[in-house]
Amino acid sequence: MSRKQAQKLGLKARVRLSPLLEKSCLLLSANVSYENAERDLKLLTGIAVSHSTQQRLAQRSEWQAPQASEAVETLSIDGGKVRLRTAAGKPSQWRDYKAVTLHGQPCGAWLHDNDALVNWVNRQPLTDVLTCIGDGHDGVWNLIASITPTKQRREILDWYHLVENLYKVGGSLQRLIEVKTHLWLGCIEQAQRTFAHWNIPQVENFFNYLCKYHHRIPDYQSYQNQGICIGSGAVESTVKRIGLRLKLSGAQWKQENVAQVLKQRCAYLNLAIA
Repeated sequence: MSRKQAQKLGLKARVRLSPLLEKSCLLLSANVSYENAERDLKLLTGIAVSHSTQQRLAQRSEWQAPQASEAVETLSIDGGKVRLRTAAGKPSQWRDYKAVTLHGQPCGAWLHDNDALVNWVNRQPLTDVLTCIGDGHDGVWNLIASITPTKQRREILDWYHLVENLYKVGGSLQRLIEVKTHLWLGCIEQAQRTFAHWNIPQVENFFNYLCKYHHRIPDYQSYQNQGICIGSGAVESTVKRIGLRLKLSGAQWKQENVAQVLKQRCAYLNLAIA
C-alpha cells in the first residue's frame, strides 16, 4: 500500500498486513510462541504469516502504558525471571524483572528499568492512603520506597510470606500455631516470648526477620476486617501468567527484546480488565 493510499484510508503505509490481521498476530504471539502463532493463525484464517514476521511485528509495535480507570487503593510488587540468550557455547543466564499489579486494575513489568516502573505507578490516580504489599525481598521494598511520599504509603508484609518464614523454624506445631496467632494480631513481642529459651539458629533467623520488618507487620485481623488487602497474591498471579509466555519450554530471549515482550504480554493480560 502506497503512502497516498494509506493516508486516504487512515492506515499505515508500506505494510502488507491489514490492521485486523496485525492485531490477530499480536494477540496470538502474546500467548504462545511465534511458531505456534504462525500455525494457529493459518488454522484460524487460512492466511500464513511467518514466525519471523510475527516476531518483528511484536518488536516494532508501540505499546501504550495503561492507565488505571479508578483511584488505586492497593498495589503489590514482585519479581519474576527470564532466561537470556548468550553467546554460542556459553550457558544461558536467568535475570530478574519486576512486576507491579494495581489490584483490580492494570499490571506492568520491566526488566532492568526500575525508574520506569516507579514513574508509571506515580502517574496513576493514587488514593491518599496507598496500601503497598511486598514479600521479604529488599529490591521490592526499595521500589516501594520511591512510590508516593512516605506518609501516603501503608506498607504491609505479605501475610503468607510471613507465615512461610515462621514455618521454616520447625519444631513443635503447637508452638508454631501459637506464634502464628500472635502475629495475626500484630503482637510481635508475644510471638517472640513464645520462643523464649529455644536457642536454635532457625529461631534467631526468624527474630532477625521480625526485627527487620516489624514496622510492616500490622494487626492482620483488623486489616482484614476493614477490607484492607494483606496478601500479594495478585502480583504473584501476574508473574505466573507472564511466565506462561516467557518460560515456554526451551525459550531464550535476547536481552534487547525482553522489554517489548513484557509490554506485549502485560497488554494481553490487561485486556481482561480493560
